Amino acid sequence: MRMNMSEDGLITIPSGFLVKETIDRLESLAKSHGLTIFARVDHAGGAAQVGMPLRPTELLIFGNPKGGTPVMQDHQTAGLDLPLKALAWEDANGKVWLTHDDPAWIAKRHGLGEKSAAAIAAIEAGMTLLTKAATRS
Repeated sequence: MRMNMSEDGLITIPSGFLVKETIDRLESLAKSHGLTIFARVDHAGGAAQVGMPLRPTELLIFGNPKGGTPVMQDHQTAGLDLPLKALAWEDANGKVWLTHDDPAWIAKRHGLGEKSAAAIAAIEAGMTLLTKAATRS
């Protein structure tokens, strides 16, 4: 299930797994598809270190220069939104979600054109594949 792109350009899908397992699965899938993992951020762990509560929230930053470079060659400011990021988070009801930027929104935000259209389409297809696989049995 893909939620339609909203004005903020986020795609959020439900996960059938806990936050950590969702990010573990996404990381494993990304690596298996030859993507580089740049960072993993445990926001809830950081909050706990400063004595503040935060429901489970983890961010994975990943990508591939072959996919992202054509986008930045079209318009370098796209580097603000690349590499890709996905955030797994638990809501107040204990439901886990996976949220990421819509590649079409990234293209719109940075005024990307035909020069990077194929790269954006590939990124969109890849994100759909990875996020579905990471969140479903």
